[in-house]
Amino acid sequence: MRYELYYWPMIQGRGEFVRLALEEGGADYVDVARKPERGGMGMPAMFRLMEAAPLARLPFAPPILKAGGQLVAQTANILLFLGPRLGLVPDDEAGRLWVHQLQLTIADLVTEAHDTHHPIASGLYYEEQKPEALRRARDFTAERLPKFLDYFESVLERNPCGRDWLAGDTPTYADLSMFQVVEGLRYAFPKTMKRLEPGYPLLVALHRRVAARPRIEAYLKSKRRIAFNNEDVFRRYPELDG
Repeated sequence: MRYELYYWPMIQGRGEFVRLALEEGGADYVDVARKPERGGMGMPAMFRLMEAAPLARLPFAPPILKAGGQLVAQTANILLFLGPRLGLVPDDEAGRLWVHQLQLTIADLVTEAHDTHHPIASGLYYEEQKPEALRRARDFTAERLPKFLDYFESVLERNPCGRDWLAGDTPTYADLSMFQVVEGLRYAFPKTMKRLEPGYPLLVALHRRVAARPRIEAYLKSKRRIAFNNEDVFRRYPELDG
């Protein structure tokens, strides 16, 4: 099956978690909004898809995955759908739900990281909420982020199949997503991560292990990988990196 991914073409954002799964799974996919409009793609194609979606499947926002006649939205939901199709979850239902649970927790972490620079309203510029952002970022880097990292480090420690992966003895989409989170945090909070990472050797090793996987390594070196930037979920504002 050829998958169609619909997401903003200028940022990694929440769509990047889906891209990493598609890349690792060796899927045949097209990143529609990044293709030329003259070919019937680009941003207009994404808006047409959303306008034409039946009410019962109406997505709130990208990312959206089209698989044949199926439309799936929300990052964690897309990964739940793709996981068994791309071999990125355990075979049993309990294992699949465990990976989904991990992904939902990762989504919480990503939201909190985003809210360090937009703590009041997404519709306001960062410059319009800088005092609140500084207060939120201080709490995130000092309290919330360590709690999340503690949790995922403990998941690796307690995995009965070994400490290489979060669930089972092979990589899942949760491992790919955790790699992306570490990448994003290193971009947004380099000083904080330099301070914290020595306390999380298993997470650092997981990041390194995912980056070395052949398909992921090739993707990261390719033009398909969008660079981090300050229009994205993870943004670098030095004053927030305490």
